[in-house]
Amino acid sequence: MKKKWEFYEVNEEEINKISEKYNISKLLARVLINRDIKEEEKISIFLNPTRNDFHDPYLMPDMKKAVDRIEKAIENKEKIIIYGDYDVDGITSITVLKRFLEERGIEVDYYVPNRLQEGYGLNKEAIQKIAQDGHKLMITVDCGISGIEETEYSNSLGIETIITDHHEPLDELPNAIAVIDAKRKDNQYPFRGLAGVGVVFKLIQAIGIRLNLDEKEYLKYLDIVCVGTISDIVPLVDENRVIAKLGLKLIQVTKNVGLKSLLKIIGYKNVTSMAVSFGIAPRINACGRMGFQEEALKLFLTDNIVQAEKITEKLNRYNIERQEKERKIFEEALEKLKDVDMSKVNSIVLAGNGWHHGVIGIVASKLTEKFFKPTLLLSLEDGIAKGSGRSIPGFDLHSALCATSQYLEKYGGHEMAVGLSLKEENLDDFKQAFEKIAEENNVKEILPIIYVDAQITSEDMTKETVDQLNKLEPFGEANKMPIFLYKNLKIDSIRALSEGKHLKMTLKDNNDIINVIGFNMGNLVEEYLIGDKVDILGTLEINTYNGAETIQINLKDIMKSI
Repeated sequence: MKKKWEFYEVNEEEINKISEKYNISKLLARVLINRDIKEEEKISIFLNPTRNDFHDPYLMPDMKKAVDRIEKAIENKEKIIIYGDYDVDGITSITVLKRFLEERGIEVDYYVPNRLQEGYGLNKEAIQKIAQDGHKLMITVDCGISGIEETEYSNSLGIETIITDHHEPLDELPNAIAVIDAKRKDNQYPFRGLAGVGVVFKLIQAIGIRLNLDEKEYLKYLDIVCVGTISDIVPLVDENRVIAKLGLKLIQVTKNVGLKSLLKIIGYKNVTSMAVSFGIAPRINACGRMGFQEEALKLFLTDNIVQAEKITEKLNRYNIERQEKERKIFEEALEKLKDVDMSKVNSIVLAGNGWHHGVIGIVASKLTEKFFKPTLLLSLEDGIAKGSGRSIPGFDLHSALCATSQYLEKYGGHEMAVGLSLKEENLDDFKQAFEKIAEENNVKEILPIIYVDAQITSEDMTKETVDQLNKLEPFGEANKMPIFLYKNLKIDSIRALSEGKHLKMTLKDNNDIINVIGFNMGNLVEEYLIGDKVDILGTLEINTYNGAETIQINLKDIMKSI
């Protein structure tokens, strides 16, 4: 698939100034400028964030109201229930708030809806059960901002509600005691990008300040807050970067028994953002996806190492099961597309019998990435097609569903990701209408863009360069690993690894040998020959094999040199 290489505009004078002032390489200075990190205060906090770089929690909307009510609950030894989501953000949010409040001497229960049976967010059946169990104060975490009817229902049952969330609110806010969300229109908080667990962290920080606690009483939870923040793919800038940077250090020495057990089984030597994103997060999310959402929560809440190890084994099995279901649906989807000329279609809408609701969103993402077209995957059950969709930059998926709503029973989401359901009898008409909208939006003309940070040479292929770039860790949303261009390289060797899945090359720059690995790019061995001159894009990394370290390029794209 052809991709567009987009280069940043550079100011050499600005690069030199930052490089000299902060004693960093020009390459690192260039990347910082590309990320729009230019001001002195921004650079200092980005490179070396400290506990003093957190914003005042009382700038959050309704924070004082929430703390007032929780302080009253602590004084009166009230029983509180936390209502949270089933993903990593929700699970870590419940963990942090429950442990913090219990240390203040009150009883705290929790409720996590079942993804497959209840779906996301507040629901009246759950609230009725909470009322029957005698709870008078409910705190939502990572959900609740759109639960207007459900909050009114809680009020009618005598349950007071504090909402903490980070999703976009509707025009009307729920009628709760407090609604803490930095995305509110009346928000004065200086950062809108917190994850749900980040909002919970600000809540316990505010309670800590009110109760005059030592700051370690809330800072000690940054390991769990960090896991939820990185996993939720929020922008790792501003306060999220402070959380992630400090939290990763704390994870290395974590006292949370469950997290320690999870780290052991994933086998990462260094705990980086990659370890969280690709080792920890999938195992926790697998619980919710497979309908066993409370197992991950029990893991983080237990203080028993034997129990933690047993639960960790369960999480591993759920993740393997999730991967197998995902692989099966992906293969079935590709089979349905095998006779389709992908160059002539603008969208992908596929339905399959009994496709697992918990994983079709991941498969939709994979198909979107593979074909670079908006993709909707639907599971057929009892005459209803229900599923998820993922989009590409430049195509508003939610608007497309609004325009085809006459065929839909339910839908929701945003520009890049949606959920939907419709009657099976309407599926063909919906598919045609959706394709027409994609065609009108010229989807076939939209190319994936790779943003290139700088051009490098053999002089940059050093451990010192990689060490400098690692100052940008943790990587994530809004702080991607820097991508570099290396031009006019001659292919010295090229082969496929892992039964044709991956690509391994050595390239020559005069007498210098450049090692290159291309994951899931094994097909390129058919397109390039030894002796070809190529330009490549990739990230720089250290490859350790048999105790020896070499600098290699992790390939992102390649083309023949002009």
